[in-house]
Amino acid sequence: MVAQSNNSTTCESWQQVLAPYNLGYRIKLLSQLLTRKFTDKLEPFGLTPFHWLVLCCLWQEDGLPTSSIGEKLQQVGGTLTGVLDRMEERGLVRRERDVHDRRIWRIWLTDAGKELEQVLPPLAAELREEAMRGISPDDREFFSQLLNKAIANLS
Repeated sequence: MVAQSNNSTTCESWQQVLAPYNLGYRIKLLSQLLTRKFTDKLEPFGLTPFHWLVLCCLWQEDGLPTSSIGEKLQQVGGTLTGVLDRMEERGLVRRERDVHDRRIWRIWLTDAGKELEQVLPPLAAELREEAMRGISPDDREFFSQLLNKAIANLS
């Protein structure tokens, strides 16, 4: 038989690990809300948040090998391949074999993919501002550092 405790300290400490109060649940909720709102912003362009992530990688370094994009986004090949297929069909990227290693496919932005760099980041910035409304710049930076630390701790 399990003994029951009326200790309020024990109950209070459990509150921190039970949904909807625990950190993981709240981060997941924030992620879902951000994804939902960002999906709405991308929808007129026929894009998804995953397309956005691939575009961000290529805006930073065009011509990346598929494997490098997958590593940056921590994605398995099959998922990324389908996303790249759809992006290629929409004329946002093109694939070319690496000139030094024919096993490697490099992904290059088309003009249409490059043009989106002028349009999409401001939409992402609007959403970030909406989410961070009322939070000071110092607290935003601290929050970002805390998230990075927690991710590093679990990676």
